[in-house]
Amino acid sequence: MSTIGADLALALRLADAADAITLSRFRARDLRVERKPDRTPVTDADVAVEDAVREILAAERPDDAIMGEERGGTAGPGRTWVLDPIDGTKNFLRGVPVWGTLVALVVDGQPQVGLCSAPALTRRWWAAAGEGAWTSDPLTEPRRISVSGVSAMEDAYLTTTDLGAWTTYHSREAYLRLADACWESRAFGDFWSHCLVAEGVMDIAAEAIVNPWDVAFAQILVTEAGGRFTDLTGKPDYSAGSALSTNGHLHDEALQLLAR
Repeated sequence: MSTIGADLALALRLADAADAITLSRFRARDLRVERKPDRTPVTDADVAVEDAVREILAAERPDDAIMGEERGGTAGPGRTWVLDPIDGTKNFLRGVPVWGTLVALVVDGQPQVGLCSAPALTRRWWAAAGEGAWTSDPLTEPRRISVSGVSAMEDAYLTTTDLGAWTTYHSREAYLRLADACWESRAFGDFWSHCLVAEGVMDIAAEAIVNPWDVAFAQILVTEAGGRFTDLTGKPDYSAGSALSTNGHLHDEALQLLAR
């Protein structure tokens, strides 16, 4: 097995461990919720997942660095695993099934493996450099996915996470300009927006603010599916603080519409 293949296999095992924890705590009556300094919520499941994944990585890849939402760390040169134990924590604590565990392996600043496991949706998406993008569900065998062929903005489906974030972190007017140019707009939000672009269901996913652990997986997933991933200035960097995933055909026009 190639190094990339072994790393992807490990990422899938990490997702198995995470799913066992998150599903056991989803909609639990004794779920413990705290508020972090940035006012975002964290549950006991978030912390338990990251600790479990870190323990496996310490045993399997002791020389690799780790950066996670709950326990910190940085992504420097070399190999770094980037973790979001529960992306969509607000959904998780309210009982909404749209949340997932995100795992990415970044090598010298470039995502090489990316995975999202959304067990309450019974879905997974994953990708590895040069190996394409894939998804699975209980009804079908794993299948390769690709972005849509929509090439006209007036035919495009757009999704974001929260309109309020555009007011605070970028420009509400810019987002509405993009939305008005598209056929339809939705707010599937968080990881799901980027996964839906990768599998060709949505055409554009735009986010005014993200953390590196939110979208490291998305950069490799969307690009391996044939699309483009950048920040809102056009920089292909998961750590730049914003995110735009598209099918590629619409990317430059979307950037122009989103310009402040």
